[in-house]
Amino acid sequence: MSTPWLRIPGNAAARRWLTRPDCRTVLVVVPHMTAGTRLADVLPLLEADHRVQVLFTVPTTADMWPGVEDYVRSWDGVLVPWHQALRTRFDLALAASYQEIDKIDAPVLVLPHGVAERSRVSPRDPETVADGSSRMRDLVVRDGRVVPAGVVFAREQDARRFRADCPEAASRALVVGDLCLDRIRASTPYRDHYRRALGADDDRRIVLVSSTWSGWSLFGTGECLLTELVRQLPADEYRVVAALHPLIWAAHGAWQVRAWLAAALDEGLVLLRPEEGWRAGLVAADHLVGDHGSVTLYGAALGLPVLLHPAAGQDVRPDSPAGHLWRVARTIDPDRPLPAQLRASGTACPSHGTAWAHRISSAHGTAGVRLRREMYRLLGLSEPARDVPDSPVPCPVLATREPQRRADP
Repeated sequence: MSTPWLRIPGNAAARRWLTRPDCRTVLVVVPHMTAGTRLADVLPLLEADHRVQVLFTVPTTADMWPGVEDYVRSWDGVLVPWHQALRTRFDLALAASYQEIDKIDAPVLVLPHGVAERSRVSPRDPETVADGSSRMRDLVVRDGRVVPAGVVFAREQDARRFRADCPEAASRALVVGDLCLDRIRASTPYRDHYRRALGADDDRRIVLVSSTWSGWSLFGTGECLLTELVRQLPADEYRVVAALHPLIWAAHGAWQVRAWLAAALDEGLVLLRPEEGWRAGLVAADHLVGDHGSVTLYGAALGLPVLLHPAAGQDVRPDSPAGHLWRVARTIDPDRPLPAQLRASGTACPSHGTAWAHRISSAHGTAGVRLRREMYRLLGLSEPARDVPDSPVPCPVLATREPQRRADP
């Protein structure tokens, strides 16, 4: 029995049903939430253009992460079934992962899905091998064909490495800067707004605790740290906020994450949902406790004082931005009181943040302009006249603990 096709743009049989049948089609490929959160930043660059139709798809031939389809459906766009996407021609595809891109009939523009994307040396990372060398060529070249029409980089250093690894794809490298960092920096005037949303509308200091995924992450090795922070830091002086990588939520489930953090939540921990919140949390924060994930590096770029969880250092490539941070930032001493360590880490330093921002991005405040220019070049359309502002990030979304059910007496 054949699987039915949806009557949507791209389906020739549905053309008579379309109100705007001649739009250029852009397919947004979302294999996991981490990729989705980065692609969501790009979508405003296509807004208000009646010549463009944006559609979404979730690959189902690769290993699927739970909840991805529900996450994409929450954007209220047209979700194209994967089997239909594979048999449809699109004018442009946007991806923040290399999964399945060789199967898409469209020029594919690949964006990074994190500043720490190439920071690990562990063989668990599909894009590196144990000695730190890149497997990038295997991702970009399939059956002798260079797959992406463009590969986006935030830093010129990463683009040079890509060109050396994949000389046949050297012309596809595009340095645009970091759109996520640009949005974070554009959000700093709204710091007080974010602080109120996190329940710190007074003089309390916000401590943002961030963990990436993997067994070497803060959450993977420091299971008691969040509880200890909430217990040791006076509640009338500090607000502890946790931001966990979306893959932690996807692999283990929201119920399990809240269950593991039950003691900390009961004592006042603020837990952010994975869809959105960590960027607003960074802008609102006074201190950052983290590991080698992207959030820690973005926090350094804002000038936040950083404390690192020591175990995660085993998973860091020395020549990456995370590797450099590991050489200069303080690490947590589990045998010393945490309040004293936070005080010793200092206060926010904008000049320090500027130096770190240059380690993350080679072009500041222009990522949106450069990305839109490349997308419209690939679409074969002239760019709209409207400007490309860096919009501030949304308010943080909190993950509340489900109330316990009690038996009736």
